[in-house]
Amino acid sequence: MLDTVSRSHAALMDETYRHQRLIYDVTRKYYLFGRDQLIAGLAPGQGTHVLEVACGTGRNLHLAARKYPHSAFYGLDISDEMLNSARAKLGDHVQLARADACHFDGGHLFRRAQFDRVFISYGLSMIPDWQAALHMACAHLAPHGQLHVVDFSDLHGWPKWCRRGLNHWLVRFHVTPRLELEAALNRAAAGIGGSVQHRQLYRGYAQYGVVQRPG
Repeated sequence: MLDTVSRSHAALMDETYRHQRLIYDVTRKYYLFGRDQLIAGLAPGQGTHVLEVACGTGRNLHLAARKYPHSAFYGLDISDEMLNSARAKLGDHVQLARADACHFDGGHLFRRAQFDRVFISYGLSMIPDWQAALHMACAHLAPHGQLHVVDFSDLHGWPKWCRRGLNHWLVRFHVTPRLELEAALNRAAAGIGGSVQHRQLYRGYAQYGVVQRPG
């Protein structure tokens, strides 16, 4: 069950992507850079369990499941509209559930309380309480597990006109780059005694962070 705040955000996402979801995968490949690097970086071992938070249309889960057929995959999203697309794409190959990234219980949703890999691809920039989502993702990591995150950065290596244009476009879809991501990852990692790696991609277009949970 979603609380009042979650239901409000879910309604906003459903309204925003009710029609956009039909062309989402085609259009987003031109500016959601770094997603395939994240999938390659997951490298889950044999028999591992991988969760995508804010899975959207299921594009990443589809590619990851094909790349790592020896792993089990799960996805959650707050938007029923997005999950409709994900279910059509993934069928029974991936377990999907509707849930708020900031407040979910993997044991209740998937009968699995911990995951070997959790990833969030361009989702934090759309989640109002995004730091809570980071803490929740870290809380679901198994020993030696990893959280992988990719999202927009500050575009420091790009011309001003490009930064203005992209930010204007992102506002239309309720997207806010999380420029404090590295610090937030460190805080979330501290809560589980973990460590963080963080780097910029494509001259600051995107940023990629990994939280490693100890054994």
